[in-house]
Amino acid sequence: MSGAESFVPTPMMLSDAARKRLQGLLKEEGKPDLKLRVYVTGGGCSGFQYGFDFAESVDDDDTLIEFGEVALVVDELSYQYLVGSTVDYEEGLAGARFLVQNPNATTTCGCGASFMV
Repeated sequence: MSGAESFVPTPMMLSDAARKRLQGLLKEEGKPDLKLRVYVTGGGCSGFQYGFDFAESVDDDDTLIEFGEVALVVDELSYQYLVGSTVDYEEGLAGARFLVQNPNATTTCGCGASFMV
């Protein structure tokens, strides 16, 4: 008889590049307790757009997702659109930015900053 393995899905992931950049930003700010807030708002080319900010505190309706020394904070409304997503960081000709790789998005705009579900 084979045994079943326990699997607890991670609501969101953080790429190594995003983790390293976030660690660097927290060090630059001198505030290691800051968290990266990821949120969704209406607007953008495709209906919704991603936003990023630093959070000093976690609200009662927030989801806190910790990755060792760094953490993501997502509000209750945004969480439903972001579950299963990976927050990444890239540097290129267009500049440097955090971005979301969202498996829930049915379409995205060309720059990847907005999406539709």
